[in-house]
Amino acid sequence: MKYNSSAAAKTAGKTADFVPWRATARSARIRGGGSLAGVAGPSNGVSSRISRKMASRAESTIGVLVSGGLDSAILISRLLEQGEQVQPFYVESHLRWQATEFAALREYLKAVARPELAELVILELPLQDLYRGHWSLTGDVPGVATADDAVYLPGRNLLLAIKPALWCQMHGIGRLAVGVLGSNPFDDAGEAFFTALENTLSRLGQPALKLVRPFGGMRKREVMEIGRKYPLGLSFSCISPVGRLHCGQCNKCAERQAAFKMVGMDDPTVYAK
Repeated sequence: MKYNSSAAAKTAGKTADFVPWRATARSARIRGGGSLAGVAGPSNGVSSRISRKMASRAESTIGVLVSGGLDSAILISRLLEQGEQVQPFYVESHLRWQATEFAALREYLKAVARPELAELVILELPLQDLYRGHWSLTGDVPGVATADDAVYLPGRNLLLAIKPALWCQMHGIGRLAVGVLGSNPFDDAGEAFFTALENTLSRLGQPALKLVRPFGGMRKREVMEIGRKYPLGLSFSCISPVGRLHCGQCNKCAERQAAFKMVGMDDPTVYAK
C-alpha cells in the first residue's frame, strides 16, 4: 500500500502510462480551471465553456480509494465496467509493504486502463511518528495463524479516507467509494462509522460528499465471484513482501490464498515460500 514523481498531470483521458499526480499549488490551480500569472488564458467565453465541461465531468466522477489488494482492485474494475468515470486515490503512509504494493497497483491500473479511468492521485500521509514501534513499520508482522484483529491498524479507515474525501470536495467530486466488505469485523468499516464521517465532512464548509461502500453488503466469496474476469494476479495483498513477491507466511497472504480457494479459482500469485 511510493513514488517520487514530479511529472505534471497528463491530458485528460490519456491514462496509459499512469504517471502519478501529486498535488502542488501550481497543478492544483491548473486543474481547478484557474490561470497562472504570466500565462495567457483563453477568452472569457471559451474559459467559461471549459470550466462548465470540467465541472460536469467532476460531478459525474466517483473517487475510489485503492490499495492494490483484491477488494479495491475488483472495486475499481467493477465501477469502470458499470460505466463510471473513476478517479483513483492512493494514500502513501510509508508502511513497510507500500513500495511493493504501489508497484503492483500501477501494473493493475495499466492493465485495466480505459478513457474513463483518470490519472492516479497520490496523497501523502506519513505515519512514522504515530505508528512508532508498530509492526507495520518494524516488520514483526502477524503470521498465518493469527486472528484478523492482529492486523488492525489504529484509525486506519479514518486516516485513509480523510485526505481523498477532502480532495473530492475541493474538486467537485460528490462520491468517494471504499472497498470495505460487509464481513469486515472492525468498527471503522461499518455503516455507522462512515455515516458519522460523512456527517463530519459536511461540516467543513465544503460541498457535500457521499461515502459509498459498493461491497458493504457482501462477503468475500461474493466479491471474488465478481472479480473472476479481472487480472487479479496483478493485485497485491502481502504485509511482509520479499522483494516484489508475496511472502506466503503472513496473515494477509493466508487470507489471499483462502479467497481464491473459496471460489475454486487458481491462485496466480507467486509466493516466496
